[in-house]
Amino acid sequence: MGWISATAILVLIYFYSHYFFASTTAHITAMFAAFFTAGVALGAPPMLLAFVLAFASSLMMSLTHYATGTAPIIFGSGYTTLNEWWKAGAVMSVINLLILVVVGSIWWRILGYI
Repeated sequence: MGWISATAILVLIYFYSHYFFASTTAHITAMFAAFFTAGVALGAPPMLLAFVLAFASSLMMSLTHYATGTAPIIFGSGYTTLNEWWKAGAVMSVINLLILVVVGSIWWRILGYI
């Protein structure tokens, strides 16, 4: 497996494992260093991997109604149901990751990271 495939799998696991965390800080603290180390060991360029994991760390905050500190407050306002939030979070996660990959890969090529 090449470093690109390995990085993609690591980022997807890192991103979607946020469903199991009620705190963004706890998730990043527990998993960022381990996934970064694994990615570098698999041959990913360190700077690129750090950027991708950092971007994924901010994108994952829209997944659930408990994904970040402000999400329960927004959810508690009653403008959306739990099912609507989770469906929108799932759809937006795919859209956000596609934007990260498509636009990011073009930009990172321009910057010389790929």
